Amino acid sequence: MTDRTSSPAYRGVVLAMLLLVYTFNFLDRQILGILAGPIKAELGLTDTQLGALGGIAFALLYSTLAIPLALLADRTSRTWVITVSLAIWSGFTALCGMAGSFMQMFLFRIGVGVGEAGGVAPSYAVISDYFPAHQRARALSIYSLGIPLGSAGGVLLGGYIAQTVEWRTAFIAVGLLGILIAPIFRLVVREPARPVQAGDAVPVSAVFGILAAKRSFWMLALGAACSSMCGYGVAFWLPSLLMRSFGLDLLGAGQFLGGLLLIGGVAGVLLGGFLGDAMGGRDKAWFAWVPAISYVIGMPLFVVGVLSSSVTFAFALFLIPQALVYVWLGPVLTAVQHLVPPQMRASASATFLLINNLVGLGLGSWSVGALSDALTPTYGVEALRYAIVAALGFYLLAGLFMALAGRALRKDWVAA
Repeated sequence: MTDRTSSPAYRGVVLAMLLLVYTFNFLDRQILGILAGPIKAELGLTDTQLGALGGIAFALLYSTLAIPLALLADRTSRTWVITVSLAIWSGFTALCGMAGSFMQMFLFRIGVGVGEAGGVAPSYAVISDYFPAHQRARALSIYSLGIPLGSAGGVLLGGYIAQTVEWRTAFIAVGLLGILIAPIFRLVVREPARPVQAGDAVPVSAVFGILAAKRSFWMLALGAACSSMCGYGVAFWLPSLLMRSFGLDLLGAGQFLGGLLLIGGVAGVLLGGFLGDAMGGRDKAWFAWVPAISYVIGMPLFVVGVLSSSVTFAFALFLIPQALVYVWLGPVLTAVQHLVPPQMRASASATFLLINNLVGLGLGSWSVGALSDALTPTYGVEALRYAIVAALGFYLLAGLFMALAGRALRKDWVAA
């Protein structure tokens, strides 16, 4: 690495640019949730169809294409893969604003997923290449701020535009803005030096073989998948719950969820990075145990908040668990990076994301929507409330898997 690219200041610039791209990743991904109401009304959709648009339509190719794109990034240029991916998913986000039917929206959401498949795993690897081991949990946590920031931006910006103009304009505006950022990212972020030079092939079988033999990988992946199934399901349907059961309008629901994500989500991500570096530095098991404890504490508070009748009380109750369910990002993502040699990091991350997203993202919003439709004959407008409560049980299952991963991490860890 040159002096310029190895300087702390430039590493900060790289992290800031990756964070910006990841923010748009989640802005484009989550904006559908706040726009679900007007989309459902105009296109005549059911909750099950809406859940499919937020879940399997996006996750189907997002999860499966992540592995070949990560292999391409490991063998060529990670920064170029991220740049092209940003342009593609932003373009399809803009096209979502032109959809005239469920099938058109479904296909455009698949396109968003295809683009985003090449964004995350290569970014994890770039961060691990630029930052030393003792700073990686914090660096990955700062990068992961793109999740609450992008999600908050999606509900705030999407809700405001949809209420003042229309929902189609929201998709088009954020999509075009992402396209404009893509060339700026490529000009600013340089490809980091790596132990294995670009072009040296790393057989995919080698990556899979190493991960498959490690118990910690499976426990971390299954724990993250359970967490994401609940997290994505709740995040997608919470705006609708706020409008159906708490009486908020579109803008009010966006402000509620946006504030929740900006305060609770940001705090949780940063806390996870700090605890991961501090406690995991002494015992690698804490990279999994910190998230396990967080899930067990946070889940009951979420349930009480969902079942409450006061908007103010619900917001206060949601803040703590919203932070706790984001704690896993820095510690777990760091652990996954250390299960393989450095030249396999993007591929290892993509394999982890395949399990996490195909189960969590693919089934989360769809299962809550389907359960809401099934409960509607019994509970009417309150069906969505009880569907969300049922989904929250997956946080306890996530805590169990993370707890089981702790001891295995001690022997599976690859120092680099």
